[in-house]
Amino acid sequence: MSELLRVRELTKHFVSRRGKGRIRAVDGVSLVLRRGETLGVVGESGCGKSTLGRSILRLLEPDSGEIVFDGEDLLTLGPSALRAKRRDMQMIFQDPFASLDPRLTIGSIVGEPLVIHRIGDRASRPRAVFDLLETVGIEADAVRRYPHEFSGGQRQRIGIARALALRPRLIVADEPVSALDVSIQSQILNLMAELRLRFGLSYIFISHDLAVVEHLSDTVAVMYLGRIVEAAAIEDLFARPSHPYTQALIAAVPEPDPARRATRTVLKGELPDPENPPPGCPFHPRCPKAMDACHSIVPKDANIGFADRPHVVRCHLY
Repeated sequence: MSELLRVRELTKHFVSRRGKGRIRAVDGVSLVLRRGETLGVVGESGCGKSTLGRSILRLLEPDSGEIVFDGEDLLTLGPSALRAKRRDMQMIFQDPFASLDPRLTIGSIVGEPLVIHRIGDRASRPRAVFDLLETVGIEADAVRRYPHEFSGGQRQRIGIARALALRPRLIVADEPVSALDVSIQSQILNLMAELRLRFGLSYIFISHDLAVVEHLSDTVAVMYLGRIVEAAAIEDLFARPSHPYTQALIAAVPEPDPARRATRTVLKGELPDPENPPPGCPFHPRCPKAMDACHSIVPKDANIGFADRPHVVRCHLY
């Protein structure tokens, strides 16, 4: 498959509330997404996943780096060119209630992208909205109702319909099922998988849950404190997790078989302060395999896979 998106050394820092330091939310991230693929981005809360997704779409302006989408660097686009490009890039937000305007009907919410980008006319847009709602499993009479009249799962389906309205090629899904009941999560994940095949979509799927990412993703990038510490095809990552942080995340995934006793890797402490990250490897204060070099030397990326199937780890063990 050909390449759709390439991100090189992307950074996004924020000034701290005290105004004395900088929070390195995204700190030199590089990744590749191919057409029709799903890239899962996982990590603990506060590791920079959501900031990365919003920076790729320029909902947050990156400080530096390169975002090449379909051969064009998004960071070089002016406001009007970027607005036109947004037809190809959409987002599904984590909270399906907060992301829908409570003052608008569902018909207005789903149809708004068509109006903004001047797609169709006043006669054809209602039919397009009906089709979008039907595609995501919402009845047509929903167009006259408001977001508060729907359940969380239904609201997320409406958010997905809005993201599909412009027929994008890339959708960034920022923890789209974390606010939903477990019984509803699988329905939304299956819907997203079906839509990917039907419309030829590519996803960046952000989550803190590796079990969810495994269900939907082709490749996965593990983030820690604003950096990607391991990236590989999903099968390779679960078969051979190599970074100690990845090993701990996989060990924390619940095992449905009570006869199997999983070996737990317990991490010490909490995620470090991103305003004052540890020297050397940022994971070393919590790492059970930390060496002397980890305390002072920043590890480099090492490919422990193959040239045509990379498995990249940022760790002194390799």
